[in-house]
Parts: sequence; structure tokens; C-alpha cells
Amino acid sequence: MNLKYSKCLGLAAVLYFTANYSAQQQVSDTTSKEKTIEEVVVIGYGTQKKSNVTGAIASIKASDIENIPAGKPEQVLQGRAAGVSVVTNSGQPGSSATVRVRGITSFGAGSNSPLWVVDGIVVDNIGWLNQSDIESIEVLKDGASSAIYGVSAAKGVILVTTKKGKKGKLNLSYNGFYGFGNAARKLDLLNATEYATIINEAFSNDGKPIRYSDPSKFGKGTDWQDTIFGTGEKSNHEVSITGGNEKSTYYASFGYLDQTGIVMSDISYYKRLNARLNSTHKVTDYLTIGQTFAYTHTKSQGISANEEFGGPLASAVNLDPTTPVVVTDWSMVNPSGYTNPYIIRDPNGNPYGISQYVNQEMTNPRAFRYLQQGNYGWSDDLVANIFAELKLHKTLTFKTSLNGKKSYWGSRAFTPKYYLSPNYNNTTFNNLNKVDQNKFEWSMENTLTYQNRFGDHNLSVLVGQGVYEYNISGGASLTYTNLPIDNWQDASFNFDIPQDNITATGWDGIRTHKASYFGRIIYDYADKYLFTGTIRRDGSSKFATNKHWGTFPSMSLGWNINKENFWPENKIINTVKLRGGYGVLGNDEMDNFRFANFMVSGSNYTNSGNNIIIGYAPSTLENPNLKWEETSQLNIAADFKLLNNFTFTADWYKKKTTDILRQINVPGYIGVPNLPWANVGDMENSGLEIELGYKKNWDDFGISVNGNFATIKNKVLRLEDDIEYFNLASFQTMGPVSRVEVGQPYGSFYGQTYSGVFQNQAQINSYVNGNGQLLLPNAKPGDFIWQDNNGDGKIDDNDKINLGSSIPKYTFGLTLNLNYKNFDFMAFAQGQAGNKIFQGLRRLDMLDANYQTKILDRWTGEGSTNDNPRVTRDDPNHNYSWMSSYYLQKGDYVRLKIIQLGYTIPQDVTTRFGMNKVRLYITGENVFTFTKYTGYDPEIAGRNNSEQDIIGIDRAYYPQARTFLIGANIQF
Repeated sequence: MNLKYSKCLGLAAVLYFTANYSAQQQVSDTTSKEKTIEEVVVIGYGTQKKSNVTGAIASIKASDIENIPAGKPEQVLQGRAAGVSVVTNSGQPGSSATVRVRGITSFGAGSNSPLWVVDGIVVDNIGWLNQSDIESIEVLKDGASSAIYGVSAAKGVILVTTKKGKKGKLNLSYNGFYGFGNAARKLDLLNATEYATIINEAFSNDGKPIRYSDPSKFGKGTDWQDTIFGTGEKSNHEVSITGGNEKSTYYASFGYLDQTGIVMSDISYYKRLNARLNSTHKVTDYLTIGQTFAYTHTKSQGISANEEFGGPLASAVNLDPTTPVVVTDWSMVNPSGYTNPYIIRDPNGNPYGISQYVNQEMTNPRAFRYLQQGNYGWSDDLVANIFAELKLHKTLTFKTSLNGKKSYWGSRAFTPKYYLSPNYNNTTFNNLNKVDQNKFEWSMENTLTYQNRFGDHNLSVLVGQGVYEYNISGGASLTYTNLPIDNWQDASFNFDIPQDNITATGWDGIRTHKASYFGRIIYDYADKYLFTGTIRRDGSSKFATNKHWGTFPSMSLGWNINKENFWPENKIINTVKLRGGYGVLGNDEMDNFRFANFMVSGSNYTNSGNNIIIGYAPSTLENPNLKWEETSQLNIAADFKLLNNFTFTADWYKKKTTDILRQINVPGYIGVPNLPWANVGDMENSGLEIELGYKKNWDDFGISVNGNFATIKNKVLRLEDDIEYFNLASFQTMGPVSRVEVGQPYGSFYGQTYSGVFQNQAQINSYVNGNGQLLLPNAKPGDFIWQDNNGDGKIDDNDKINLGSSIPKYTFGLTLNLNYKNFDFMAFAQGQAGNKIFQGLRRLDMLDANYQTKILDRWTGEGSTNDNPRVTRDDPNHNYSWMSSYYLQKGDYVRLKIIQLGYTIPQDVTTRFGMNKVRLYITGENVFTFTKYTGYDPEIAGRNNSEQDIIGIDRAYYPQARTFLIGANIQF
């Protein structure tokens, strides 16, 4: 057994080991012969032995994620840390994920995304980061561990540490893969004959003449899903170089990711280029300096990811299958609909089909693609840090760091003249638009750390100060109209056009200033009794002078019972640690100066001479007492090591947010255009988190299993002015489908309930109230039997009840690693349960939109079904137009997220070619998903990642691809 010593510069010294076994060696339990090696985890502004950690910290190392071919680094967290929910926003290449730590913390100020800190730099996301550059990810889940970040930490903190150089000879590594993906499933939609039959039946049920004389003549018709789904490709190449000597070490990397989507891949792609340089230099025995620098460039194009109002996905679901993709047989269409000169045609000159019945935003996807060609978005991100560490004494260290992020991003789009339908066209003039934006953020932090061990006492004291500047930003938009061209290839801003055809706008952001003072004491006695105390005081320009500052304390305790003299040495329970903590955190995520009342223009009026006078009026109502939103959290936990091979951790927590920052409603006669802000509302999350691991090695065989399981219970405790609820997400003509209600989970679905389907008129006649009046006088046989839930003798909005929550009650993940000689195998599964999904794929305001095949099980006569109503266009009983449990489905799923098989070529072979290691592998992503949900994908984030639109509403969700990859890891 070789014991190696590795120094992670700027962070901590970490011991690790490698064990070599010969084929003849017989070891039944290697862990019993291994010396205990202390694992170190990153905490805020430092590191700590894992055995002495008193907070709830989930740690993910590079070895856990280095073989996961994710497109965005935050996605590797999915299913790997109990209490951390990661929901992919869409299958669109380059799409980020909605990350939540221990549930929804707020419902007013900003998103519920955690604070991201990369190498000490606070950033708004890590989508720009190269996954292979990550050394470790630590999730600070509870108040005690997060409080060192104060006002920014209420929604959790995720610390990302990138790789640093190591002294020794230069090492070159390459990691690359290529693969392809397809849609794992398609919807079961009606074909043309079935569609025409259902439409005829709906007309007939309403007492109207049928539309199609012979539905069978259409055959199967057009499967619009076939026009949008295809094969997406994914390739990635990463090269890293590391090395150094006693004085200087360095780590440099370069990466390129290229991915196309499974939905119309020519207008659905993502390209990312990364470069990084990290270095550390020991100037003297007492002075060390270093830096990190990262540059990322992206270029992408996407389609509507979860949007029912237009786009290829929504169109493919709703367009009628009787309309052809391309018109070649004029007897099947109405020729009068194809006379416009700007109609889109295929390369053979044939017009793309236009639906006679399904219009508005729904368009032929092939024709829609023509409008998007040449359009793209782009970004350039530069993130840097420089630091100096001065050893004032063997126990005293001073560190100063300067951090910054400069971002540039924008878009370019050409809109030609076109005619896609009577409601979706542009026949007046073309236009070329570009938007350029930029933002600069910087911070400076200084810390002084005292660390000393005297006898059995170990003490670490940290004091620090920081200043932060955010949102130093601006942007500009330029639009040229009526260019003398007809295609995007010739579009240019070099054309000399009249000034009346040029529109330009610009804007500047409002910068935010913050200042902080913080301190922490970490103490342990003989590694048995553990204490951590933290306090941070933050000041923010977002609040009035009298409310600038907030104070956020925390404390946590731990007890390593197995280190007590009375603890008997045994092979069953090897280690036991009890820990608990309490902390108060803050949140100020809202725009600047929401406490103030500014005068804004726009209230114009005319004088007696009919001249327009620019008028000014208050923008909102002032609230000088607006203050921080606070989240307090209690955490109680236990950690065990059992039978030398098992690890078990259980955490219970209760998290309460008070004085939630949110805009409140005021009467219209107040006369302000913007709703004022106030501290209103309280909300609580509680849950249990369990992690279980097993690891053991034999001669040539090793196994590692890690699983986690978490529960969460969310409840709204209070709203402003003691109101009971406010509506949240709406859906088309149906109106609100979810609400925030006191006593219920955030964003609970809310609607009507039914107890079956009327089978005959006698049932309708007998469904009466206490006065003998019909409860549903407009009902006909085949309609829903709506329930009178409040018992007032009538069916109306007052009968709506809570129908379930979009928040999963349970989340879980399981990782299995096996190795046998030179082969390795990994399988990773994750899932959720206990939540509901609103399936809103069909446009309710389009009576001729296509249906899923569920409609074939409709009521057609007495005894035919008691689950699905009859088809009708008039819908007098609101079978389809009312929000009800009919639209909700279970969101439970288990997904085999990754399965991978690798083979490492024997070293005696690779060294002949100058290579230290060559590993080849094949990987499957999203291989199987076990669910009863009938949409594309049960993993559904909010539309546009908006916290005001809850997760779990399927408006035409871009599904994740089932992908197969081949790749190689090569080290020189």
C-alpha cells in the first residue's frame, strides 16, 4: 500500500491512498487493514475534516462525476445529494437546470436558485464552467453551514472548487466522446381518419351537421411529430495540462462541446468553447500568490421549450393530421388558402401545408424552420480571481482576494416576409435585429485565520470583510427594417437605408453595492466535542438607510461518540457522530430601490390647444421599512459507519422563511403603475434526508453503492393582510390552475372534482339539491358529474378544492459502481414521487386541435365508460374548459439516467506508445424511464425557469434525449 500526499493549493492538504493488489493476493476485507484517512471537505472560506463537520454538507468529488457526459455542469448534481432537487429545464441543447436546496424558500424575491460560488467567486450560474475542471462540489444545505454567506445564503449555497496544479512532471490528459440521441417516446396522437371521426362526432353530439363526409379517405394522414423529431448529435473534447515544481504549479484546460437537438436539429443547437488557467506561486516561505482565469464562449439557437403558444412542439401536437406537410395533391386542400405571394415553399417549389382549421400561433413546423434560419444567441464570459496569502505566523494567515466576472451576450435575428397562416404572417417588411448586452461584477474579500492545536484543544478563528459590486451593466438594440433582400444570408447592417427604417435603443443597469463583515469559530476537544459558531453582518443598497444592515448568526454542535473511552471497540458500529445546528439566513433578491417612490414619465395629457404635455406621476407606493427576508433553519443529524463498509447519514430539518419580500396588490384607484413591495408572508419546509453507502474490494473485484432518499413537506403559513390565497399559474382560457394558499404547499393545483360520467338522463334528473333543483341543468348524458364540494346546493367556483402539489414529496438517487480487473461498470438511477403534473398539451381555445388517443375511450353510450366524457365542441357542462383533476396525472418516475461500461487498456501496452492510461467507454443516457405519465417527459421545470410559474405544468415540454455515446480518457 502506498501512501501519497497531495496538496490542493489554496485550499487544503488532502491525504488519499491507492491500494495495489496482485492477482494472487487473498484479502477478504481490505478496509479492515487500511489506515483511516481523514477526508477533507470545502466549507465557506476554508476546509474542515469531514469527521468534524457539524453542518449538513453534501460533498461530490471529481471521481464521482468525471465520467458523466453532461451538457451543463449543474446537471451532475441530480440524484447525488439528498435534499437537492435538480430538474432539467428542457431537452434543448445547452438548457440549464432548476436547482433547489431543501425546497422552495421564497415566493416573491427572485428565483429559488442557490448561491453559486466558484473558487470564491460568486456567480449567477455555472453553465459556463467546463465539467472536467471541477475538483469538488460541496452543497451547504443547512443554516449553520450556510450562514457564513449571510444574506445570499437562504436558498442554499453550492461551492465549486476547480482543479489546481500539482508539482511534478507535465501531465497531459484528453477526454472526449461522440454520440447521438433520439426521442425516447412520442405522444399517441390521432391519425387523420380517427381525427375526422372524432370531429364529426363532436359536431353530431352538439346537434350540428358533420364536417367530413368520408373520414376514411384521409388514411393515416400527417404525423406532425415525424416532421420535428430527428437524431441529435453530441460531441465533446477536453484537454488539460498540469505540472509544476516546488515554487509554482499550474493547471490549464481547453474544451469544446457541440450538441444538436432532437427537435429540428438545424435550429436547435448549442456550442461551447472553454479555456482555463489556474496557477499558484510560492514567492517566499511566507507569501503565496495565485490566480484562476476562465473564458467561455457559447453560440446557440433554440425553440420554445415549454410553451403552448406556438413553436414546433406545440404545433406538432395540435395541428390536424388532415393537413399535408407539403401540398402536392390540390384535391386534398382548399386552393384559395395558398394564393399569398409570401407563402413558404419547399426546394421543389411546392407550398408547405397550411391548416384550414388550426391557426393562430400553430404553424407548419417545416415552414416555421425557414423563419429561424441564421438566428442565434451568443455569450462571452470571463471569470477571474487573484489572491495573495501571507503567513504572518505559524498559526496566523492573512488572505486577500480580488474576484471579477465580465459577461457579454446578445442575439441576432432576421425576419423575412412570410405567410404561414392567416393569423401568423408578416407581409409588410423584413427586419434585421441585434441585441448586445454586458455586465461586470467584482468583489474583494480579506480574511484573517488563526489556527492552533494545544493539547487536546483545536481552535480555528476566522474574521473577514468583503465589498461587492453587482449589475454594472448596459445594453443596446438595433433594428433595420425593409432591407432590399429576401434571405438571411444577405442580411447586413451595412445597407444604406432611410433613417426612418432604423430603430435603436439603449439602457444601463442599476448597480448594487454590498458590504459584509463575518466571523467564525471552529473548536473541538480531542476530536470528540465539536462546536462551530458563525456570524455575518451584511449591508445592501437595495434597502433604505434605516434597513441597510442585517445580522445572520448560526451555531452547530457535534459529538463523536465513538471516540469516548466508554465506547467499546467493535466491528459492527465503527463510528457514530451526532450533530445539530441552527442558523438564520437572508434574502434580498429584488430590484434596487423598491422601497422608494420615484416619479416616472408616461402620464401625458393634452392642454387646451390639444398639445401633448409630458406628465409625471409616482411609480409606486414607498415603503421605507422594507427589510431583509429571513430564513431560519434547524438541523438535527446522525452519521454512522457500520461493519467497516457501510456509511449511513440521516438529517432532519425544519426551515422557516419569514417576512417574505413580495409585491402586494393595491386598489386601482391608487393610480400607481407598479405594485409596491412589502414584507408579507411566511412559509415552512421540513424533511428527512437519508444517505447510505457501501464499499468493498476483493482481489480483482470491487463494488461501491451509494443511495439517497429525501422527503419534503412544504406549507405556506401566512400571506399579506391575512388573505387566504392568491392565484399563481394560469393556463389558456381555463384561467388559474394553481394558487398559493395558507395551509397548503406552494403552487398547489386547484380546481373542480368529478365523481364519474352521467350515463343517462335519469341520472341527470336525480342529481338535485335540497330544493329539488338540478345541480347541472346544462348536462347531457356523457358529461362529468361535478361534485358540490361545499354543499351549498350549486356548482360554481366555490366548489374548487386543492387537487395536489407539483412539489415531489420524495426524491431519490442510486449509483452502482463495479470494477473487475480492467473493466468498470457504472449505473445511475434517480427519480421522484408524490407530485402531480398538469398535462396541458392541447390548446383548449382551438376546437379543431388534435387529440391524444385517450379520446378514443370517450363516452359513446350508456355503460361505455365512467372515466372520460363525451366529445363536444360547445361543451355546455365545462367537461374540458374547467380546471379539474381530469388534467392531472401522477408525476412519479424512476429513470435509468446513466449506464456505462469502460475498459482500461493494460499499462504495459499503453506505455509502449507513450501513454500512461487509456480508458475506452460506452455510455447510455436516459436509457429507460418508468412512469405512468402520458406526456413526453415527467421531469418538467417551470416555463422559462420562472418561479411565478410552478414546475410540473406541461405546455409542450421539450423532452430529454435518449443518447448513446462512445468515448475515451487518455493520459500522457
